[in-house]
Amino acid sequence: MSALAPLALVPQERELIWGGNALVRRYGKHASPTATIGESWECFDGNAIASGPFAGRTLADVRTQLGSALMGPIDAAAPFPLLTKIIDARQPLSVQVHPGDAYARTVEHQPCGKTECWYILEAEPGAKIVLGWNRDTTRDEYLARVRDGSLGELLREVPVKAGDVFHLPAGTMHAIGAGIVLFETQQTSDLTYRIFDYNRVGLDGEPRPLHVDKAADVLNYRASTGGALQHLTYEQAGLSRTVLVADAHFTVERITLQTHPCEIDLEGMPLVVFALKRSVRLTAGGVELRLQPYESAVVPAALGSLTVCSGGEEERAQILTSAPPASPDAVARRARNAQVDPNVISAFGAQFA
Repeated sequence: MSALAPLALVPQERELIWGGNALVRRYGKHASPTATIGESWECFDGNAIASGPFAGRTLADVRTQLGSALMGPIDAAAPFPLLTKIIDARQPLSVQVHPGDAYARTVEHQPCGKTECWYILEAEPGAKIVLGWNRDTTRDEYLARVRDGSLGELLREVPVKAGDVFHLPAGTMHAIGAGIVLFETQQTSDLTYRIFDYNRVGLDGEPRPLHVDKAADVLNYRASTGGALQHLTYEQAGLSRTVLVADAHFTVERITLQTHPCEIDLEGMPLVVFALKRSVRLTAGGVELRLQPYESAVVPAALGSLTVCSGGEEERAQILTSAPPASPDAVARRARNAQVDPNVISAFGAQFA
């Protein structure tokens, strides 16, 4: 077996009707600047490894070969459980909803549904997202309003700015508005039920399919009151760590790095690392990997820990990390050990209850 080390990933760019050129011009992705690139799949089971002994092979291939050395306690026969993306919305995305795990397995015969979260990287003045309903509704009213074209009257719009974070459990009506670039962490599922698509046609010239009835099965019809999440910040091993999302499917953190090396405990799980505006250095298994801005890597669980530092001396860098939770109370336990006020910990966790 090849020595374990962090695995740099080759992203997959996706041309979509609502995309733009920001991912090529400002985020270093390799595609034509005239193409409408809507998504860059940063960490995905089908992504190729960029360098090292596994270069050219997919994460799925490496997962199968390494098994628990990569995945820890997660089933290595199943696809990598997290999918991360950068999304550039030059036009609004369709109004849509995703099913939960039980519906996905029973109806779609898929291993999981789709809960996701968004970290806003850029937002033009006035940019908004759709996030749930502005009042309680019902399945019957939803279907009636789809038929008569008045569904928009019930959609709840929320202004966004760079740095905001939003949690979208399965069943949440949502849409990304125009003028937004964001980083998404989600369960590995592409199950999307479109409800309204602005009467657009796809790249093939045909209207994209709608899934009104399946959406009716999975929608949460209660009014939504949530907005941008409150964060939980603590100090650990010389690092400033800000937990952005902590639900049953994934934990997402923004970590501010020092110019000197500091250690992150993997807690027995694989870790997805995404560099923000500046380069970073990752070291594990005796191997150093330098990530340029907006590049991603997966760190195998068996490495135990990851040493991180900024790639230069001029300014501290930041990374986003995404990982399956090591245990239901992993975040709370780390925060308690860092002597965070228990009330602050409870208030943060309540956002995902």
